Amino acid sequence: MAGKATWAALSAVALLIGCAGQQQASTTGNGTAATASAAPSTPGGRMVKSRDGRYEGELIGTPAPGSRFAKLQIGMTMEEVSTLIGAPDNMIRHETGKRWIPFYFGNDAQRLQVIYRNEGCLTYTGGNVFGGGSAELIRITVSPQGGCLDT
Repeated sequence: MAGKATWAALSAVALLIGCAGQQQASTTGNGTAATASAAPSTPGGRMVKSRDGRYEGELIGTPAPGSRFAKLQIGMTMEEVSTLIGAPDNMIRHETGKRWIPFYFGNDAQRLQVIYRNEGCLTYTGGNVFGGGSAELIRITVSPQGGCLDT
């Protein structure tokens, strides 16, 4: 009986080590995450680096000079955006497919889309399934109708 318990414990440890090894495989030799150039999800959109350079976000359309959206940068937190341009008119939250990945600790298990009337839509990461992570701006959709393209 003790042998079966030991065997089960060793199997669980091996499984966890294997999962950790797969997650680390996406980093380069110096420990930084490898970035693949992603194509924009929408025609007319373009990929732009976040303000700290960790990842790329998407900008769809061109904000008018002097508009609220012209002040924004990919990578800002929801709190920073709200402080800078004010509260949104509406908010939509939905889960992504990453929500169902076992042991996913990234901050993109949910998405938040906030709508600003006469401006467009902002998309944020919504955190992870354990309640951690911050809402970082990953897409700016300039749409004077005030909606998101995918809602």
